Amino acid sequence: MTRVLAAAFLVVLSLAAPARAHVVEAGTDLRITQTFAAGEVTFAIAGVSQVPAPLRVSARASRPMSLELELRSLTDGTTATGSVATGREPAALPAVHAGPHELRVQVGDEVSVIPFRVLVPTSALWTMVMDGAFLVSGLLLVGVVLANGRSRLVVAGASAAASVAIALILLSPYLPPARPEGAAPVAEPGRPYAQGRFSTLPARPATGTEFALLLHLVDGATGRPVDDLAVHHEATVHLVVTSRDGAVFRHVHPLRTAPGVLTVRLRVPRPGRYLAHAEIERQGSGGQLLSGAFEVAGEPRPDAPSQQAAAPRLVPSAPTAGSPVTIEIGADGPIQPWLGMPGHLIVRSRDGGHLAHAHGTAAGESVLRFTLTFPERGRYLAWAQYAQEGRLMTRPFTMEVQR
Repeated sequence: MTRVLAAAFLVVLSLAAPARAHVVEAGTDLRITQTFAAGEVTFAIAGVSQVPAPLRVSARASRPMSLELELRSLTDGTTATGSVATGREPAALPAVHAGPHELRVQVGDEVSVIPFRVLVPTSALWTMVMDGAFLVSGLLLVGVVLANGRSRLVVAGASAAASVAIALILLSPYLPPARPEGAAPVAEPGRPYAQGRFSTLPARPATGTEFALLLHLVDGATGRPVDDLAVHHEATVHLVVTSRDGAVFRHVHPLRTAPGVLTVRLRVPRPGRYLAHAEIERQGSGGQLLSGAFEVAGEPRPDAPSQQAAAPRLVPSAPTAGSPVTIEIGADGPIQPWLGMPGHLIVRSRDGGHLAHAHGTAAGESVLRFTLTFPERGRYLAWAQYAQEGRLMTRPFTMEVQR
């Protein structure tokens, strides 16, 4: 038995840790970021350990806002209403059932409907076996003590039960977790990618005036609206809008206004052609980048001054296409996480044909490091983003890949 346990331990040490990216687990908080005209808001929907239970919803934003909430169960249609102010105590909305729900959020005249699931933790069979093995081992150890260690059968039983429990502890990171109550049915493999189409309302927006940018998503096989987006890095959609010359940059998170329809209100200071790139991920599928373009008419308007940054440090100093390069960005003070990461880096080729989104690691309290690979030589536009003192900082710069 000792040899078996030693072999199992060595096998565990030789395996890489399993990937857990983009997994919303039962009992944990769900964070979703949405961009309203009044500003960006991050909602935190607290996890629950049982139902019925109060579902606590809080909101965080860079400016004060009041939000009206409505929780609706898709199981039986029951609803509950409440309100929450950013940075204040969470709203408590009663959740009666596990399973699919919708959270309707209203800010002024804007409404977003966020689909999510109330998940309740359950125990996997192997955890019950492990607990039972510990219980049996404890009871048998008491028997060993009472028998003064003279019963070989009791000693062997206690050793075997303890061995089973220890083996399960060692293997627990690699054993499948129990499916929580309220979880979605397992998605079939090979789910098709979504087809995306961008449009604006009005069809020809003007500089300095508010307009809506819409993203319409349909299934590549059925043509039906895609309404199964996964939350990844605290948002269902990461939308990057840039002017053709890169002087205007927006990284926003559209509202779901109807099944398969995502909308965000924008205002830009320059006329011309704008490029839109949306990062999405369907449930049970991989990540996908959708691209489009739209035109803006009018005269140039004053824009907020860009936050200039010192030139980044590159390793190697002369990037080569097809090889990784590390980009080091220095900040003016301590960096705070944004969208679940220390920092984000958006890189776009000059013609807009390539867009990359990298996540940074903290190298000290005021330094970020990003590693990525440029596909070909040329000039690239880049924007580093991070939070500092509760404000979102955007640092634009350019890079040349000459070989």
